[in-house]
Amino acid sequence: MELLDVDLLDPDTFRLGRHHEMFRALRHDDPVHWTVEPGGGGFWSITRHADLITVNRDAHVFSSAEKGISIPDITPEGDMVREMMLYMDPPRHTRYRLLVNKGFTPRMIGLLEGHLTAKATAIVDSVIDRGSCDFVSDIAAELPLQAIAELMGVPQEDRRKLFEWSNRMIGADDPEFQKDSEGMEAANGAAAELFMYAQGLAELRRADPRDDIISKLLASEIDGDRLSELEFEMFFLLLAVAGNETTRNATAHGMKALLDHPDQFDKLKAKPDLIPTAVEEIVRWATPVLHFRRTALEDYELGGKTIRAGDKVVMWHISANRDEAVFDEPFRFDVERSPNEHIAFGGGGPHFCLGANLARMELRLIFAELVRRLPDLELDGEVEYLRSNFIGGIKHMPVRWAA
Repeated sequence: MELLDVDLLDPDTFRLGRHHEMFRALRHDDPVHWTVEPGGGGFWSITRHADLITVNRDAHVFSSAEKGISIPDITPEGDMVREMMLYMDPPRHTRYRLLVNKGFTPRMIGLLEGHLTAKATAIVDSVIDRGSCDFVSDIAAELPLQAIAELMGVPQEDRRKLFEWSNRMIGADDPEFQKDSEGMEAANGAAAELFMYAQGLAELRRADPRDDIISKLLASEIDGDRLSELEFEMFFLLLAVAGNETTRNATAHGMKALLDHPDQFDKLKAKPDLIPTAVEEIVRWATPVLHFRRTALEDYELGGKTIRAGDKVVMWHISANRDEAVFDEPFRFDVERSPNEHIAFGGGGPHFCLGANLARMELRLIFAELVRRLPDLELDGEVEYLRSNFIGGIKHMPVRWAA
């Protein structure tokens, strides 16, 4: 592919699966690549594994707080997102993370495992007699929803709202989720609804604390420091979307990969003890968050290029997880791949995914059920991908099996 043909701003590039060829060309010919944006300006694309780790770990040079974590800059109207952990740099990020870690201790996550094991069984129970379903909405979406809702103390009757809000928020470029609204208008409306819901739930927990993450976060204190109301509400929004979308899409991509590579599906059926290793390959293969952006705070030399202070720097996780210098045959799906130094949870540094262990647990539990109880599952129609260059999502995946 000619570098002139590379277009990383078109969501359809990713929806149609053309991005892998583009990134392969960039890794080989121009791994720190400048893209001109319409209207002026542009951004650097970081496409190699080692370079992404370098950028991600150096928060003193590459800032999340300066202009945000998406390719477009934070607008004055959206300035409130600066209260979200993703948009912070140390030392502010360090303080925030210490507070929210109180809700993600091994004990808190461990308490969920028995509950989520039963939920995974119930999810398969709910569809197994039907012989077919939409894998995304009926299976992949359910366990992440239950996990996040359980952590946050969301009542059962409200849990589907999280699914609908998060779809609208990450689907700003996808007509299916926007209906009659403009993309960002619909996304911002969903964020506002979720924000108000968080306010109401916080009020209930302050009046009636429980053994859930909301109560832990509201009571969390280090040296007299607590989360402000706005910080808590923004964390709820982050967890409701990030904890839901990422694991749902990893589950869907993982099942699609197993169906596309039946020899690997057969391995898991024969040796279910491979599932933890398979989960790491599923996460690498899926890479649900395609990129995060940083802003350079000073001049920096990388890959033979001079990144200037103020430049946008976009880390393409989806490219780094196919880097031929790190992964043997990176376009081969291998449930026994080891080592597997993927960076789907981030390349280290302060922003390493807070929910990585929860996501691993959810994937392990749902694939254990699927391998055991739906071994003849197969595709039953066209797979529909999300139109986005930010989230690698699957919207619909019809499947069938012998009921």
